[in-house]
Amino acid sequence: MLGVDGCPDGWVAVAPDPDRARVYSAASLAAVIAQAEQDGPVVGVGVDIPIGLPERGPRQADLLARDRLGPRRSSLFLTPVRAALELGDYAAAVAVQRAVTGQGFSRQAFGLRAKVLEVDRLLRAGGRPLHEVHPELAFATLAGAPLATGKKTWAGAVERRRLLAAAGIVLEGDLGPAPGRAGVDDVLDAGAAAWTALRIRDGRAASLPDPPEPLPYGLTGAIWV
Repeated sequence: MLGVDGCPDGWVAVAPDPDRARVYSAASLAAVIAQAEQDGPVVGVGVDIPIGLPERGPRQADLLARDRLGPRRSSLFLTPVRAALELGDYAAAVAVQRAVTGQGFSRQAFGLRAKVLEVDRLLRAGGRPLHEVHPELAFATLAGAPLATGKKTWAGAVERRRLLAAAGIVLEGDLGPAPGRAGVDDVLDAGAAAWTALRIRDGRAASLPDPPEPLPYGLTGAIWV
C-alpha cells in the first residue's frame, strides 16, 4: 500500500513497513508509484487529491468531510466543477464556476488544478487502484477528534508524527534524499494517507458518502477514512 501527497517537486509517497516507512518522491504520480513498485507490488494507493470531478458541484464527499473536520474544515477545499478546472486561466475558471454554482473558489484551490487533472487522467486511463483520502480526517480518526494544532507548526508536526508512530507508521528523522523538497507536513500527510490506504486494504475504512456518489466518466466521489 502507498500513501501519496502533493509537494513542490511533484509528489511524495510513504509506503508502510514493519520497521520503518519507506519514502519516495517524483515529478508525476505515475512515476512515484513506479518507484515504490521497484521495492514490491503496490496493491492500492491513497492519494490526497479529489477523485471524480462534479458537473454541478459541490461533491457530497467534500461537504461531509468538512462537517467532520470541524475546526480544521478549511484544510479541505470544495472541488471546483470539471468545466472550470479544465480552463488554464484563473479568472475564466472562476467565471465558469460562478455561472454553474453561484460561487467562486480561491486561487489556492486553483493551484491544485494540475495535480487534480493529472490524477483524473490516470484514473480514466485505468489500471491504477487509487482512493481519495484526506490526511486531516486520518489524524482526526487517530486522535479521536480533529487536531487543535496546525500541520505547519512545530507542535502540529510533533503531534502528527507521534500519532503515525503509534499506528505503526514510523517516519525516521533522517529520510535521506527521497523526499526532495517536500515539506515536513507533506511527508506527514503522505504517512496519514498510507495509514488510510491500509485501512482500505483491511476493510476497516469507511467512505464519505456511503455509498460513493456517482460522477461523470464512470467515476465516483468519496473520501475514505
